[in-house]
Order: sequence, then C-alpha cells, then structure tokens
Amino acid sequence: MSNFSRYNTSMATVTSPQLLTAEEEGTWRAFARSSRLLFTQLERDLSRDAGMAPGAYELLGILSEAPGRAMRMNELAEATLTSPSRITHAVERLVDLGWVERTSCPSDRRGWLAVLTDAGQAALATTAPRLIEHLRAHLFDGLSKDDAAELRRICESILTRLPGGAAAGGCPGA
Repeated sequence: MSNFSRYNTSMATVTSPQLLTAEEEGTWRAFARSSRLLFTQLERDLSRDAGMAPGAYELLGILSEAPGRAMRMNELAEATLTSPSRITHAVERLVDLGWVERTSCPSDRRGWLAVLTDAGQAALATTAPRLIEHLRAHLFDGLSKDDAAELRRICESILTRLPGGAAAGGCPGA
C-alpha cells in the first residue's frame, strides 16, 4: 500500500462538521462584525476624546482593582489574554506616560510588578465617564434591559466553553 492510499483511507474516516444553518451563519456574521466594529469604534472614540487606547484603559482598570494597585506582569498578561512580551511592551508605554511603575517583586527577585500610579488612577478616573458615554451610545442605548441581560447570559455561556473563559471569572461584576 502506498503512503497516499494510507493517507486517503485514514482521511475517509474523518467526519465532516455539520454545516451552519442559514440562521446560524447570519448570527455568526452579525456577532463577528458587530464585535469588530464596536471595538474599532471604542478605540477611535477613546483615542480621540481621551488620548487613551482601550487596551491601556483595560490595563489601568485591572491594576486599579488589584490589591495594592499592583500585579505581577505574568498575571497581568493572563488577565488580558496577552502574551508576556506584548504585556511588557504595553506596560512600558504606560510607564512612559507615568501611569504605571515597574518594580521588582519582593517575594521573587526575578519577577516584576506593574503598579498603578496616582497619575494612572487619575487618568483612569478622567477617562471612565467618556468610555461609559461611548458604551451607552454604541451598545446599551440600543438594548432593552432584557436584551442586555440576554446578551450577558449569552456571553457568559460562550465564555464557559472557551479555554480561559471560566478561569477569568466570567464577566466582571458577576
């Protein structure tokens, strides 16, 4: 038997996934497009109105909720679903702005902490009302309270089936 025949035979036992229905396809496309457009618009709005990217806002927000406003860099990478090298670059940009300091970890000299500064806390406090305004305009104002609750339920259901989704504690504020 040739290598090709063995390959062909083994491939014949693989089952094809069931195609999406027209309704499922439409749902997927609407979800994917609306998610991309929402985050793109939020990035434009925050950059224009507050000079801050949503990623920076997310980092500052996570640090503001951490004990002592500090978090190990690897934990920060996990919390943002980012690689350690990306988080290092992102934190360096925040250090350059004076919003975060990097300090060595007292319990592990090889580890580093990202620490939110008072200036970072002030930047977060200044930006929060603008983000809330944009989230209302682009997301919540178009939803009823029942729609918003259903959207949250759906998102939490999706998170339970994704690697890292449940580990991240689901949706913040749950």
